[in-house]
Amino acid sequence: MCSKHGIYLCEECLSCRDPDIYCKFRSACPIWYEHKRKARHARQAAALEKVDTYKVTFEPTIKTVEVAPGSTLLAAAQEAGVHINASCNGKGACGKCKLILESGTVEPDPTPLLTDQEKENKYLLACRTKVQDDITVSIPPEAVERKLKVAGLGEELSVQFKGLVSQIEPILKEIPLELTPPTLDDSVSDLDRLNRGLKRAGCDVTRLNVGLKVMQELSNAMRNEKWKVKVSVIRKKCSNEVLKVEPGNDESRSLGLAIDVGTTSIVVYLVDMADGSILAATSGHNQQAACGDDVINRIICAEKNGVKKLSSMVLSTINNLIKEALDSAESDYRQIKNVALSGNTTMTHLLLKIEPRYIRREPYIPTASEFPIFKAVEIGIKANPIAAVFIMPGPASYVGGDIVSGMVYSGLHRENPLTLFIDVGTNGEIVLGNKDWLMTAACSAGPAFEGGGIRWGMRAEEGAIEKISIDPDTLKPSYQTVGGAVPRGICGSGMIDLISEMLLKGLIDPNGKFRLDTSHPLMKDTGDEVAYILVTAENTEMGEDIIFTETDINSLVMSKGAVYAGFTVLLKQAGLDFSMVDRIWISGGFGQFLDIDKSVTIGLLPDIDRGKFKYLGNSSIGGAYMALLSDNFRQEAREISNNMTYIDFSSSSQFMDEYTSALFLPHTNIDAFPSVKIKQ
Repeated sequence: MCSKHGIYLCEECLSCRDPDIYCKFRSACPIWYEHKRKARHARQAAALEKVDTYKVTFEPTIKTVEVAPGSTLLAAAQEAGVHINASCNGKGACGKCKLILESGTVEPDPTPLLTDQEKENKYLLACRTKVQDDITVSIPPEAVERKLKVAGLGEELSVQFKGLVSQIEPILKEIPLELTPPTLDDSVSDLDRLNRGLKRAGCDVTRLNVGLKVMQELSNAMRNEKWKVKVSVIRKKCSNEVLKVEPGNDESRSLGLAIDVGTTSIVVYLVDMADGSILAATSGHNQQAACGDDVINRIICAEKNGVKKLSSMVLSTINNLIKEALDSAESDYRQIKNVALSGNTTMTHLLLKIEPRYIRREPYIPTASEFPIFKAVEIGIKANPIAAVFIMPGPASYVGGDIVSGMVYSGLHRENPLTLFIDVGTNGEIVLGNKDWLMTAACSAGPAFEGGGIRWGMRAEEGAIEKISIDPDTLKPSYQTVGGAVPRGICGSGMIDLISEMLLKGLIDPNGKFRLDTSHPLMKDTGDEVAYILVTAENTEMGEDIIFTETDINSLVMSKGAVYAGFTVLLKQAGLDFSMVDRIWISGGFGQFLDIDKSVTIGLLPDIDRGKFKYLGNSSIGGAYMALLSDNFRQEAREISNNMTYIDFSSSSQFMDEYTSALFLPHTNIDAFPSVKIKQ
């Protein structure tokens, strides 16, 4: 009722009759507030009608998305779920996010990162081009996402997995019970009867929690199959919890997932929890790469757009790989009851939607280094909602659960020999020690080894040049590509081969500068600098020369310098040198393809007895597999993380001195590389 006029109004005519005059009833008048609300909604609707949206279609995926005027093509691609490599997080500095304009008009910002030929062919950079019309763009051949070269441990090591765990102890255990029905002489409650049955089955009921939902369903579950039940119990650090009680005690197939969440790629193993056999293995690019190649760019992206966006990207990748693995094994996601996951500190924070911004701010502290057991539904992993998820703990902001997982797999901490462990990737994490002590550190190697910041750099996909040799007389290169495909670019192992060959064959000097000029048929003037032609245009998929510039060489030299300086400083902190190291173990999906001699030639690895080097492959997924199956290894992971001594290089003058000394091929101290000195 309107208090001023004393009349009733219905929903259709609920509007103030005198909105422009004073009314003493207005402060408490619901009609007035409804009148204002309707007017506000009308203004908003009118504003929305004035906002145009434009359609952006991406080929060859044929994905279309509508975006507001002024949105960048990179933002449109992320909205559409189209993979575009943006190493610099959209700053316009890497030149990787290339697209080809097929139809429509755009106004791209000028950039020196596109050649004249690319501009003629209507190439543009996604991060430098704003949408002002309906357009269709295509992903150029060199940027199309292909299948990664096997990023896991490979078939041979997968076969050996069975022997890694002697006794299977899952996080979530399904216990079949046949309970005695209640009688007047045995009139305990259903819950007490359940506890009694679990105790007889060997379950510690003194630390057992039962939720309300389980209690609500308990009486029916116990009586539906005449007191035969299957109880799902999750093992936690300090307690156990009954998650579900199902009628019937028939044993059903239980599956598990071992997941390695890498900055660049993600690996998923589908495991039979009965015997530990691997049913399927899948790998793919982490979709977060669209926000930058390294963890610092990911954190910056999360600060701008919130962690939810980054979390949804990595979850999308993980869940797609899970589906691929399940399809190949003809299994259902509801059978997945256990998950073990490893990743660096930033990756786990983003996956769990935990704010990571203080990881990159002094004093570089993560929100959490050890995590409780989660349920899959809490994280968003496509598994049985009650599936137990164990996340590998990590000792520091830049040394995370992937390195702890590598320790579990390698067994370094169980043996006497002094071992230097290195995970070669975007971040060069290093561990030094044996069964008595462990020291660890991280050196920012940067994304160069993964193709970031290199003009024709790419990951180890089909078409990536992975091996190179140079004829000493003609200086002409010969190469091998992943999968034997037509060349599309060059991956990390190929870059190391190339720089080593160019140094030994006299194409470059120890400073990384070319000794040849553009008068040589294999050299090319790019406008700003000269470049060495790896593959001529007629032999590439793109119809362009694949070249390598001095800027590319410099990026690799800085990356290898950081890794070698990390080795040196960590050893000096322990009062040791390379001669005292018994073993050097190399881990990481990229590390397993390194050529040791050529890595020594450029100064990435120390010049010591080659018999001391050993490849571990992707040790992170190996440790995750072991933790998935064994409570002993899960506990071991916690102990390793707690016992590691972390050395921070971020403000170390000693590290900067060693790093500067390593910015030379192979090093400013050539006597530290006697085998290279002889070759030169």
